[in-house]
Amino acid sequence: MRSRTVWQALARPDFLLSPWPWRCAGYLLSGVPAGVVVLVVAVVLGVVGGVLAPVLIGLPLLAALALGGLPVAALERRRTRLVDARPLTDPHRRPAEAGLWPWVRTRCQERATWRELGYALLFALVLWPLDALAFAFGAGLPVVLIGTPVALATWGDGQEVRVAKLWTVTTWPAAAGSAVLGVLLLAVCCYGLGVIAGARAELARVLLAERASPLDRRVTELASSRVRLVDAFEAERRRIERDLHDGAQQRLVALTMTLGLARLDAPPGPVADRLDTAHREASLALESLRELIQGIHPRVLTDYGLAAAVTDAADRSAVPVDVTLELAGRLPEAVEAAAYFVVCEALANVARHSGANRASVDGGYRAGRLVVEIEDDGVGGARSDGGSGLTGLADRVSVLGGRLALFSPQGGPTRLRVEIPCTPYEPPGNSYGK
Repeated sequence: MRSRTVWQALARPDFLLSPWPWRCAGYLLSGVPAGVVVLVVAVVLGVVGGVLAPVLIGLPLLAALALGGLPVAALERRRTRLVDARPLTDPHRRPAEAGLWPWVRTRCQERATWRELGYALLFALVLWPLDALAFAFGAGLPVVLIGTPVALATWGDGQEVRVAKLWTVTTWPAAAGSAVLGVLLLAVCCYGLGVIAGARAELARVLLAERASPLDRRVTELASSRVRLVDAFEAERRRIERDLHDGAQQRLVALTMTLGLARLDAPPGPVADRLDTAHREASLALESLRELIQGIHPRVLTDYGLAAAVTDAADRSAVPVDVTLELAGRLPEAVEAAAYFVVCEALANVARHSGANRASVDGGYRAGRLVVEIEDDGVGGARSDGGSGLTGLADRVSVLGGRLALFSPQGGPTRLRVEIPCTPYEPPGNSYGK
């Protein structure tokens, strides 16, 4: 099994023969120039911004210094992958609005921004010198010892050479012994570099990773529980629809055919009249059952997806409906079902209350969301409460992380907009869109 972190690699017997010592050395060495650049930029921004602050020119420089931890943290999240392949998530949230000022306001309100600034200052003042020191002793000193024979033959003219300014080597046996000592020390220092690099990466993870408070974890668990409940509800409803379709409906079909045959064989009279009445009642019961099955979960939605199901609902609407849905693939079942029943409820309200002559259903998959808009040219004044049926559908959409908005001024038009975050997928064996 491949090691994902340097700690896992250190526990393996082939650590010295793996790429991990090189990765640890590269991680520590790359921190030196990065730390120097961060230190220089921080000093320049701080000094120049402080001097020019009274004339307001330095304020943008001080603001850049305050937000300087953001690029440093982004660099560290990528650099840490050298010794820790686990993802280091970005704790920042997306601003609600586009533009520079909303972005700055959002970043200044986040605790992660100030933690990253503290890490940048710690990196510039303390961490990179420690990285340089660890690399110098952990890799530089063993390499110097290993190169003692070469140094004695070149710089020392075979007579004398000073090794790392620590001792003097004057003989070839001493030079060979120094090289052997360097090889042994290099093996030991590889483990030391691994420990130091792992500790550095853990420090970066503690300071830069996304932190979830107990309340956030509780909210996340509740959201997951709601999604599981919705999935369980959808599965149970699909089971009921399947049992009705394959069980009760087939029995009613058989009963209707039996009554029809019996009515044809019976002689005219009271018995034939009763069989005819029973046949009509069975046909009405079968029609009601089919409508019930259609209301639980339409077969066209299961087989062909949301676009086809909405088109079918529009064809059955009492008000003419234009449908334009741009969907390249299938969506999760819960998302398709929620959007479909919102459309059906909206079209039913259009037919009953709006007095509209025409309606439209537009939308598609945009920027990670399913967006559907239902609009009519009616009298307006619609409300989401008051028994319209949209309240329960709004709750159902919100469970999926979406939202439902109703715009209906007096005089119209009325527009209902649904947005549900989701990810398209192609079900196995599905021929949707072909």
